[in-house]
Amino acid sequence: MNDAAITARIQAVFPDVQPATTPNAQPRLCVPAATLPALARFLLDQPDLAFTSLMDLTGYDLAKYPSTPPSDAIRVVYLLHSLCHLHKLALWVDAPRASPVVPSVAGIWPAAIYFEREVFDLLGVRFDGHPSLHRILCPDDWIGHPLRKDYVYPAEYLGVAHLREGQHFESGPVRG
Repeated sequence: MNDAAITARIQAVFPDVQPATTPNAQPRLCVPAATLPALARFLLDQPDLAFTSLMDLTGYDLAKYPSTPPSDAIRVVYLLHSLCHLHKLALWVDAPRASPVVPSVAGIWPAAIYFEREVFDLLGVRFDGHPSLHRILCPDDWIGHPLRKDYVYPAEYLGVAHLREGQHFESGPVRG
């Protein structure tokens, strides 16, 4: 099944899922957060799709990219693979920066448990229904989310300076 056939198959059941392309012409599907759990289960359970592998789940701050109008969202990206059909699929879910919440897919693809914890830790996206959502890279008492473009890196942590020769950080982290 090619990309167009996969997209048509999905849109027949989920008309609110919209195709998009990246600057390098790679196909993606933009998925509303509320649709994600049903779509994920569909992608796994349908024999002609059988997306059994969550290869990656990551996120990035759209504030980095110029757009009109400017985007105020955190994008969560899902890279899926069907091991039996050898086709791939990428999904995008945009979550509003002020309250980024996306349903967890950890109950569908268990690998998401760790991927979602990383996106939560570094970008602040809360994954509703995650079995154990807590920091995975930063210490539990770390303030803020370091991969957000508005994050101000602290000059010190627990009295230990983070500055290296030539670095200049503003004092105090962004709270959030």
